[in-house]
Amino acid sequence: MSGITDLLNSDLGRQLVHGASKETQQPENKTAEVVKLALPLLMGAMKRNASDPRGAERLLEALDKKHDGSVLDNLSTFFEGGVNDEQKIDGLGILGHVLGGSQDNVVGALSKKSGMDSNSVMQILQVAAPIILGYLGRQKRQKQISSPNALEGLLGGLMGGGNRQQRKQQSLIEALLDGDNDGSVVDDIAGMVLGGKKKGGLLGNLFGR
Repeated sequence: MSGITDLLNSDLGRQLVHGASKETQQPENKTAEVVKLALPLLMGAMKRNASDPRGAERLLEALDKKHDGSVLDNLSTFFEGGVNDEQKIDGLGILGHVLGGSQDNVVGALSKKSGMDSNSVMQILQVAAPIILGYLGRQKRQKQISSPNALEGLLGGLMGGGNRQQRKQQSLIEALLDGDNDGSVVDDIAGMVLGGKKKGGLLGNLFGR
């Protein structure tokens, strides 16, 4: 089971979906769909950045200094009364670093695939980004990751699959990041990382059904 699937099926994943749903005033099932589709894309974008030594060093520094996983200790506080401006600005900064000029492509593809408007998709990504980075920071600390190569390997491991499948996943992700708003590519990526589309599968698990 991949780390992304573990995250989605955990209490943390359910808290993320519930909090993002309240923040955006979107239904929980649609919010869960966006989160499910977005996680592989964000992880894949971070993996692409980590393949460059400078990008990896910047990500390691961010995980050490700010996103060490402490945000996960009390997510109810993170979402309590609405996500505050500082956290939203942090989320935008993370998305800017991770997605760069591909941000519109990703938001457009997620909007097309989920049927949710682009503004709401962007809001979900904005509040999810610090939590996802915090999750990565916790994994880094637990596995004592300190080098760029090890960080890239950690990200690949969280996406699951063997090396051959990971290469295919990554090529699809990079095609989306560098290409057009292709919703079908998002579906292909999610299917590879999360494992098919069994009825009542991941989305059901997110709500404990």
